Amino acid sequence: MDFLEILLIIVSSAGLLHGVLFAAYLIVFKKKKTIANRLLGLLLIFMAFRIGKSVLLNFGNGLEPIFIFIGLGFLLLIGPLLRWYVLGMTQADFKLPKLFYFELIPFVVIFISSLFVTKEWYENSKIVIIVFASGLIFIYLHLVFYISLSWLIFKRVKKRYPKESQTKYQKAILDWLPLLIAGFAFIWASYVLNILDNAVPYVIGPIVYSLTIYFLSYKAFQLKATELDGNVFKVNEDHLLFDRINELVVGHKLYRESDLSLSKLSKESGKTTQLISSVINQYARRNFNDYINYYRIQDAKTFLSNSESEKYTISSIAFDMGFSSLSSFNSAFKKFEGITPSAYRKGL
Repeated sequence: MDFLEILLIIVSSAGLLHGVLFAAYLIVFKKKKTIANRLLGLLLIFMAFRIGKSVLLNFGNGLEPIFIFIGLGFLLLIGPLLRWYVLGMTQADFKLPKLFYFELIPFVVIFISSLFVTKEWYENSKIVIIVFASGLIFIYLHLVFYISLSWLIFKRVKKRYPKESQTKYQKAILDWLPLLIAGFAFIWASYVLNILDNAVPYVIGPIVYSLTIYFLSYKAFQLKATELDGNVFKVNEDHLLFDRINELVVGHKLYRESDLSLSKLSKESGKTTQLISSVINQYARRNFNDYINYYRIQDAKTFLSNSESEKYTISSIAFDMGFSSLSSFNSAFKKFEGITPSAYRKGL
């Protein structure tokens, strides 16, 4: 075994181990045990079994036919689990209907049939090529059908929630799902291209899986996808509360008050500071300070654009807008506009 083969084994095996550990975290160790996280964990475990078969077949010698067929059979679980996971991430209070379990019948049939595969039949039977080829075609068409179905579910949800109306958490899910679906599509493509006249080496499948699972794990934690599920799409009173907050802050120009705080908004709205902060984060996609400062800066820009403003100093404008100091005004202005208030005034 040369250095390249050893390196490929390490890369492939490391990806498998990472996938299994990530799955264990989601199913066993994570405190927030949602249906969506369990489905994603199972998806990773069964995909690892399938990829594990590929690693053994590529680098091992004399792999028993029963393991080859069972490994292929696991692909019949990936499709339904992917679809269920996408539903779990886009539907509030999602529960698996009993009818969904009928989607597992193809896997059960292939798995049970695999138990009767013997080495003698696999090596000597004249119909093995027909059976194997037919099984491969069905299994990979089955998977691409579910990948396509998952994509259509995602697109339908995204159409219902245009970008401008998405909350922070809804956006995170709608950013995460296309990456996950695309990842499984890449893995599928790498195997299909190998089947089609060895367009790519067989070992590319496990390597693509390893690279994909590392990338998806990183994005899942970056987007906090494992902390979310379809309940972020639940219709509730939070949006009404945000409208009320907006009316107070923007409509009544409370943002101009230098002592405006979450506590003050809490008293005005009759809601807890924690709830108000959470709602602003979701619907404004900013924290409380940025939410308030944004409207102060927009007001300041309008004022600076007025020729009458030339007789006022930048400091006086800052205090009128609700800032407690010139430095905080300059920092906020530069954060939102990329330049200082003075530069903005000169550029008019």
